[in-house]
Amino acid sequence: MNIKYLLITIICGIAALSCGSAPIQSKEVVNVTSEKKEAPDKTEQETTAVTAINPLLSPFDTPFGVPPFEKITDDVYEPAFEEAMRQHLVEVNRIIETDDAPTFDNTVAALDYAGRLLNRVAMVFFAKQGADTNDTVQEIAKTVSPKLSAHSDSISMNPGLFARIKAVYDARESLTLTGEQQRLLELTYKNFVRGGALLNDADKKRKTEINSRLSILSVQFGDNLLAENNNFELMIDDENDLAGLPKAVIDAAAEKAAMDGNAGKWKFTLHKPSWIPFMQYAQNRALREIMFKGYATKGNHNDEVDNKDILLEMVRLRLERAKLLGYASHAHYILEENMAQTPDKVDGLLEQLWKGALPAAQKELKALKKLLKKDAPKAVFEPWDWFYYTEKLRAQKYDLDENNLRPYFKLENVQKGAFDVATKLYGLQFKMRADLPVYNEDVSAVEVTDADGKHVGVLYLDYFPRPGKNQGAWMTEYRGQEIRDGEFIHPVIVNVFNFPRPTKDTPSLLSLEEVETLFHEFGHGLHGLLSNVTYPSLSGTNVPRDFVELPSQFMENWAEEPEVLTSYATHFETGEGIPKDLIQKITDASHFNQGFETVEYLAASFLDMKWHTLTEDPGNIDVNAFEDKALSEINLMDEIISRYKSTYFAHIFSGGYSSGYYSYIWSAVLDSDAFAAFKEQNTLFDKQTAASFKENILSKGNTEEPIELYVKFRGREPSIEPLLKKRGLK
Repeated sequence: MNIKYLLITIICGIAALSCGSAPIQSKEVVNVTSEKKEAPDKTEQETTAVTAINPLLSPFDTPFGVPPFEKITDDVYEPAFEEAMRQHLVEVNRIIETDDAPTFDNTVAALDYAGRLLNRVAMVFFAKQGADTNDTVQEIAKTVSPKLSAHSDSISMNPGLFARIKAVYDARESLTLTGEQQRLLELTYKNFVRGGALLNDADKKRKTEINSRLSILSVQFGDNLLAENNNFELMIDDENDLAGLPKAVIDAAAEKAAMDGNAGKWKFTLHKPSWIPFMQYAQNRALREIMFKGYATKGNHNDEVDNKDILLEMVRLRLERAKLLGYASHAHYILEENMAQTPDKVDGLLEQLWKGALPAAQKELKALKKLLKKDAPKAVFEPWDWFYYTEKLRAQKYDLDENNLRPYFKLENVQKGAFDVATKLYGLQFKMRADLPVYNEDVSAVEVTDADGKHVGVLYLDYFPRPGKNQGAWMTEYRGQEIRDGEFIHPVIVNVFNFPRPTKDTPSLLSLEEVETLFHEFGHGLHGLLSNVTYPSLSGTNVPRDFVELPSQFMENWAEEPEVLTSYATHFETGEGIPKDLIQKITDASHFNQGFETVEYLAASFLDMKWHTLTEDPGNIDVNAFEDKALSEINLMDEIISRYKSTYFAHIFSGGYSSGYYSYIWSAVLDSDAFAAFKEQNTLFDKQTAASFKENILSKGNTEEPIELYVKFRGREPSIEPLLKKRGLK
């Protein structure tokens, strides 16, 4: 998952204004009058004093300009935000107040470069909030988020600023602009219109109120979910209840219990490295039910961390905002800027895949029920049985047990495997840098260089779960790539995961799914690292949501290819390479359980669209009843629940994927078709194909329409056939 969208939304609002600083002058002019937005007065001496004592406001005197984490304490964030917002307004007012007629350079480009300091502060803070939070940081988030929203609205709805942008936009046919400049001009104008620049004063005020409230609700939703994940525990004191669980999982649970003062017991949590293997292997069905319901009811207990009222208010406010801006629904508003463009196109893709996925899942269920009947003839198959009997069936049908795979997937080896793929494709080199500051002792830093040894960027890797860390995996950045005053600004990227921690006896050993996750987020990282764009708002992963997952999912394709597997999958104890027969079993089982995986994902995508295609205020409806009805309309099986239920659907209620969860499957069409281009060359590392993907996809950011970039790479529009074949759904 790419978390950057959340930061852009908070910092820059619906207008998606970018952040930077110095304007560039141009000779081409048009005429307009301007109106400024007042910024708080502060003398140069006062600004210097504030900057000198706040490490977030001072230049980062570190290698490659990475954040000086050891100097950044929680008390510096709020004053840093206040000063950075003040300086941003000064920069914006400078654009508005100039006597020069508006040009692309002194208005559009200048705005895109403005707010660099605010961008820096926000990226550091929100990255910490997601990966290393505490009570203080959570309270700061609640305080600054509405301020950032209001700050964004004050810019995106400033009439004087919009008048200058519109003047340049209206004169665009007579201007001599590069393709990237044309793209920036068009997007800037559209973003201001979508941000409310054409609204009357009363509607502008209401939109600002809505955005402020939404920013608070989003933080609250995420905080509640973090609390739910941390509060749940299953403490086992009878060793018999551990039957079926792998030794590494048992050892990790024992260590967790001992850390909590419960030596001699075993602690299991909702964190994926604990929850998933428990659901896969625990023979005690009653305990699997407890674990499953603990996960499936997060945020839905009618207590102080319940999320139903929060998400319902968010749905209502999003709809109201869409209506203010002239859209039928929130989904219509969001999708206008995506490749899909309309809810009908999204629904069309989802329904096309649903027709193949649901029968496949129903067929899988029949086989699983037979296994349950052998163990418990009178038992009714329940959702908490799916993972367990899937593993039994996998072992029976393919002689493949994930416990036999994990020893070959030592974290450090998988990491090297991903790095080696990037080296072979793009010539990148990776060097661990213990001298770079990190924000937590779990984190490591990597310098990335090109084939000639030139600096490309810095990649931070944060692998293990902890109480202050959100679940899941994501990519974000501390600094995006841009070209400013002729200087190439190199990116600083972060990959965050929740992999099993090493124990005293074993290193961190990954499941096959976790291997894919590492390759996935690394793909996002490469998208940020290999960006080669002039303007910050167009760089790296600042692309439509249903395009941003292409580079990440594209990288997953290499993880299980035999040629790549043999390069990194070695037994952590013996050093022996993964056997050929085990690789063949992985290949043979590649279509296994695809019905289930696709159905649970599509169900969540349908649910997202149901909430956000509402065209009338739903009032205080019953959230659970709405969800049940939405899923019954697609005939979701009782034995499968949506991958995310509404009350813990963080992607759409505390992340940047509202009306966009479908984007993973949309991008899956692209990535499967893109990977087929390599297969057609009969080599996974065809230099010409890799160079084309780097040039037309990874380096271009949002400088052109995504479909145009894809066609330049592939020579045609994408086909859905490779995806259907890949998942065995044809």
